[in-house]
Order: sequence, then structure tokens, then C-alpha cells
Amino acid sequence: MAISTFNLYSVGLGPSSSHTVGPMRAGKMFCDRVKDKGFESQVAFVRADLYGSLALTGKGHGTDKAVILGLSGHMPDGIDPDMAELWVKEIRSDKTMRFNDGHVIQFDPDNDIIFHYDRQLPFHPNGMRFTVYDKDKNELFSKVYYSVGGGFIVDHKEAEHDGPIVENDHKLPYPFHSGAELLALAEKHRFSIAELMMENEKSWMPEEEIRKGLISIWHVMEACVKRGCREKGILPGGLKVKRRAADLFEKLTDPNRKHHPAEVLEWVSLWALAVNEENAAGGRVVTAPTNGAAGVIPSVIHYYLKFCEGATEEKVVDFMLVAAAMGMLYKLNASISAAEMGCMGEVGVACSMAAAGLTAVLGGSNEQIENAAEIGMEHNLGLTCDPVMGLVQVPCIERNTMGAVKAINAAYLALRGDGKHRVSLDQVIAAMKETGESMRSIYKETSLGGLAVNVPEC
Repeated sequence: MAISTFNLYSVGLGPSSSHTVGPMRAGKMFCDRVKDKGFESQVAFVRADLYGSLALTGKGHGTDKAVILGLSGHMPDGIDPDMAELWVKEIRSDKTMRFNDGHVIQFDPDNDIIFHYDRQLPFHPNGMRFTVYDKDKNELFSKVYYSVGGGFIVDHKEAEHDGPIVENDHKLPYPFHSGAELLALAEKHRFSIAELMMENEKSWMPEEEIRKGLISIWHVMEACVKRGCREKGILPGGLKVKRRAADLFEKLTDPNRKHHPAEVLEWVSLWALAVNEENAAGGRVVTAPTNGAAGVIPSVIHYYLKFCEGATEEKVVDFMLVAAAMGMLYKLNASISAAEMGCMGEVGVACSMAAAGLTAVLGGSNEQIENAAEIGMEHNLGLTCDPVMGLVQVPCIERNTMGAVKAINAAYLALRGDGKHRVSLDQVIAAMKETGESMRSIYKETSLGGLAVNVPEC
């Protein structure tokens, strides 16, 4: 499968790429299919059925809101977070919606979005079915979609034929499916990993557009950090989690503060907290590679720009390209879905990606980059996804701070070595996949085990 860097970094709304961004995209995709089939003008009712993890943690993850917005014709990268909340409230109140931003139909979210807590569709834990009916409630068209992590969507037919990863016919000049292949290709053609990734991206668009696009995504990440460092209050959802980033920012920028050797770790934690508090509040974030892990890569890039000698924004492009190369390997050979892999599929992958990106911009060799990525995941193996009350808050927000710190540590461990190591990235990805498949479902984004059942909800 040919995956672009821009598939892994996409702008959307919090709190979840698989449970919010994905279902919104799926809802809009369904609307477009209905239009293509010629049924749009006949639609009088629409129903959404949510299964597996989308049902079990959907309300805490805002899946119902995402479905409403998607069926209303909105996409996550273009919607204003404040307006989105207003539109959802209006639809809930009026019990009507503009289907695909067109004619008004009857729609009562309480009755027309069904959470099937005890059922799962066959090909992925994040399954959903959309169905439209005419004025006499005769079925016009129905479609099943799966949200397979990071906002990626496949339909049932694609999943049945190809599995969660769907082959496409785009040809890359330097395709790779493993870390070993990536290193061999780079050595053969005398590329750095960033250079090889750029050559692949150029098969989609000119280099100037790629650079502008990645810097633009970085600026969205940067803006998210700035917002998170300003906003105070209590996060929505009922857990009454206090936002901490703004207070921490004030303390770290107090000219009268006492400095201490570990202060850099506080900055790293601040940047990760800022992003994931914004994510939990439904703000605008970048999947990197998911919303639940959206704070790791921005935090490590901030660390690079603030604390590393010779750092430039231009090198952020290399950081993001190299990080994306690692993300692609996880996407191709395991999963970036917490519903399949637990949180090692989110924060674990983000940690591995960030470690590789930082190693690259600090001058590491291709072998050291691969080593850093391996270290980043090896010490996240078995990480569960057990959000309390199904909200992307506890332990998700703090977990991003840990992932960012681990990524920096992994980068320096790799840079102090010669690139030779006992465990390869491919081996650790294989171990991750095996671990994820063996992990009980109660620890994989269902809120049925772990902290989710051992921490009082109020």
C-alpha cells in the first residue's frame, strides 16, 4: 500500500482520530455515496449503528457528535470547533438535520444513533453502519465502514477483500514494507531516510508543496500548543479533570522561578499536556499518528527547536518525514488503532516516530534512526488503552508526556551508539502485533478493564 506522509498527519478535531475524525469522515463518505447512487433527494431518514469499541467508548470519545457532523456534510479538517458544538446542539434540539448540507430531514440522535454495546462487526473493533430511508421508511441504501486508526477509513467490501489495509495502485519510486527494506534502499541509493521519503512524496506533488504542506501542519501543531498554554478550566465529560498546562506555563515563564536540572522535562511535559488538553476539549489538533497521541511529536519538535543547538524550522520537515516513515511501518505491519493494539498503537507508535525524527535532525545515521525507533516502541510494549469513563483524558493526557520524554531518551541512547543493536525495528513491530493480538479486549479501548474500572468515575 502506498501511504503518504500527509495521511499520517491530518488536521481534525479532538478527542479521537479513530472515534471522532474517522466516523466524521465515514459519515461524509456515506453521504457522497448516497448522492452518487442518485438517492440523495429521496432521503427522509438516516440511521447510524455503532459497534464494538465505537459503541463502548463512543459517547466519551464524541463519536455520536462526529457522526452527526459527518452526515451533515462536514469534514474534520475544515470545521470550526466552536461552530461544530453549536450545530450539534441545534440538531439535538430541533431533531432535524441538513443531510449532506442539503435538504432537511428528520433526525433524532437519541433514537437514530444506536450503540450496540454487545456486538462487533467482523473485520475491526471500530465498525459502523449507515442506512438511509425514504419517507415511507423503505431502505434506500446501507453501507458499513471501519475506522482503522489515525482517521483512516475502509468500507466492508474493502476490508473483506484486503483486510484493514487496502492496496492502492499508486506507484512509489522507492517502496518499502519493512525497516530492513528501508535501510537497504537508502544505502543502495545513498539517501538519508528523509531524502528517500521526499522522493516518494514527490510522486504525489512537487517538493515545494510538500515542504509548505508539512510546515503548515507544524504551524497547526504549534498553534495548538499555544492555545493549550492559555486555556484554563475543567475539561468536558464529567470527570472534572482540571486543565494544567496554562498554570504550568505561567510557572515556567515566571522570571523569579528557581531553576533546576530537570526543568527541561517540565517543558516537554507542558507541550504535550497543552496539546492533549486541547484534544480532550474537542479542539483542533493534528493526528500524529492519532489524536490520542497527538501531543508527543509536537512536544519533541518544540524540544528540538528550543533546546537543540543549530535547530531550524526547515529541519522540521526532515523530522516529520522520518517520523512518518516509521509510522508507515507500524501501519503496514501492525496497527495504529488502540482498539486493536492498546495504547502502544497510539502513544507507543508516536514515541517511536518522534524518537526517529529527533535522531534524524540531530545528525543521526539511518541505522541510528532505526535504532531510536526500535527503542521507542520496545519500552511501550504491552501498553493498555483503558480510558476512564471512555474519555480521552485519564490516563491519556499524562501518557503523552511520558511518550515524549521516552522519545527524547531513545534518541540520545541511539545517538550514543553506532547503530548496531540486538533487536531490530522489524522484530519489535512483530512483537507489538503479537502482543496486541494476544491482549484481552478489555484493555483495548473498551473501558472495560484496567484504570477504567479501578478508578472511581466521580
